[in-house]
Amino acid sequence: MTQPAPKTFHVKSFGCQMNVYDGERMTELLGAEGMTATAEADADLVVLNTCHIRERAVEKVYSDIGRQRRDDGTRPMIAVAGCVAQAEGAEVTARSRDVDIVVGPQAYHELPKMIARAAQGERVHDLDLPGLDKFCTYCVVPYTRGGEISRSFDAIVEEAKSLVDAGAKEITLLGQNVNAWEEGGKGLDHLIRALDAISGLSRIRYMTSHPNDMTEGLIRAHAEVEKLMPFLHLPVQSGSDRVLKAMNRKHSAHSYLAILDRVRAVRPDIALSGDFIVGFPGETEAEFEDTLSLIRNANYAQAYSFKYSPRPGTPAATMDDQIPPEVMDDRLQRLQALINEQQLAFNEARLGTRTQILLERNGKLAGQKIGKSPWLQSVHVMTNAQIGDMVTVDLVSAGPNSLAGALIDKDVNVAQTPAR
Repeated sequence: MTQPAPKTFHVKSFGCQMNVYDGERMTELLGAEGMTATAEADADLVVLNTCHIRERAVEKVYSDIGRQRRDDGTRPMIAVAGCVAQAEGAEVTARSRDVDIVVGPQAYHELPKMIARAAQGERVHDLDLPGLDKFCTYCVVPYTRGGEISRSFDAIVEEAKSLVDAGAKEITLLGQNVNAWEEGGKGLDHLIRALDAISGLSRIRYMTSHPNDMTEGLIRAHAEVEKLMPFLHLPVQSGSDRVLKAMNRKHSAHSYLAILDRVRAVRPDIALSGDFIVGFPGETEAEFEDTLSLIRNANYAQAYSFKYSPRPGTPAATMDDQIPPEVMDDRLQRLQALINEQQLAFNEARLGTRTQILLERNGKLAGQKIGKSPWLQSVHVMTNAQIGDMVTVDLVSAGPNSLAGALIDKDVNVAQTPAR
């Protein structure tokens, strides 16, 4: 059954920063086709840009599809994009007749053509997925987002320049494994140095990285590129070599800590961040203690930690010796207590430092703003400056989740607010 070609659209993105980025690119793509972005309830086309990482993600997508039906019985054209689309494939349209388009994360550039076909009554799928690279046994991402694909050097630099021209002061290079980026034999450090040359850009960050791709050139960049912020998010997942092997991580606890030592040697003040999974199948208490030992040696400024959760289609989901939930709960609480202790200590060690923060949002108090320090901490400050401004502060108090800064401006009389 044919239907009018949509003139308005709404892209609804869930999940990680890469999904947010993909949603922005789809918005630009559809806008270039002459379509107008609008509210979800008013759109002729709704694109559900889905995430497969969280539990019950698939059921939430189908609930969202059902909510697109309007009071008069009509519905917009519906496209399911992203990781759930890739994982479920044609099952999406088989399960819900309301879905017109299913498009994977590496095929969204074909969306305008797919919309035209859907307007002619065709139910359209494009789930093209190149070969995969790193297969962590617990992770569904390679199965849903596909292999590592790098944007070109020229495209990235040109986009960065346009963002700076539009007022951006900080650029974050983002990827599932961003430090694997390379072009013509030159790696991420080459790209960072090119961004460093952009006039008007103040800060450069990158995430998320893999230990196997932490090159000497990238480590040197932390010493030599002033705009590269002193922050490194480098997931390790476990401190047990046996568990790491079962995860197919391709690094050891020792090699990981050696990388951190090399980074600290060139940038002593760097804030280190990591990822941890507790309760991976077969993890013993002694192996969990190995993880706590690694954390004590690494001394993190922050970290993300999760209980292992089986993802359909991943090797770990069928492994023996799945850990009981109550054991995972206990281990997660102990790990997070140690991380919180280290995070507070790192924040307190910054007290008395004079630094710049980039204001990002308003605080809860009148006249209060919240900005990010070079170490990616949230800093509260009383200031008349605007969101997007860089201001200089003295860090005067610290809590586990943020710091407070006193504005360095002789023309402004400010009150200090406590950190949280």
